[in-house]
Amino acid sequence: MGRPLADADALATPERLLDAAEQGFARMGFGATRLEDIAAAAGIRRSSLLYHYASKSSLYAAVVRRTFARLGAALMQAMARKVDFTERLDGVVTTYARFLEDHPAHATILVRELIDAEGPGREILLDEVVPLLDVIERFVRVEGHGLVAGLPVRAAILQCASGIVLRSAAGALQGPLWGPVDHAGQLARLLFFGPSRSEV
Repeated sequence: MGRPLADADALATPERLLDAAEQGFARMGFGATRLEDIAAAAGIRRSSLLYHYASKSSLYAAVVRRTFARLGAALMQAMARKVDFTERLDGVVTTYARFLEDHPAHATILVRELIDAEGPGREILLDEVVPLLDVIERFVRVEGHGLVAGLPVRAAILQCASGIVLRSAAGALQGPLWGPVDHAGQLARLLFFGPSRSEV
């Protein structure tokens, strides 16, 4: 039987581990990230890390699942606002962009998984991303009024989302590549509604 968690600081250990793991996985990728380094960054020993997460894979899965749980909750809140559809769509785009701006490691992990055929998170991402994408697509199709005729909704959502992910993952290259202002909302309005309703 494992040792009991003794105090408030110990109760925070899993969150500290997830935070440290998130940074490590974003910086080094799954394969090159060592549990010893994650434990040290969280201020504990490797054996204590393994008390909370039995393997690097289970820790990685917890990082990815926590990310999409938080993101999903934020997006659901944006979709549920009592304003018109255009404002809610703006809110979804803004919420997503701010979430990745506040947690840039999430964007880096996502990009790594998309290009790493051997990554352990591919199945996790499918389990987490596809249902969230389904909810957003349903929101746009059911609530969306004034959309561009014939708009491929899912592709449009992914186009907006991928641009935001790449900008966030770019780090110091954001300014030189995209300029000083994030135009994700303006581009989303243009894509979904056409020129007549795309003004900032």
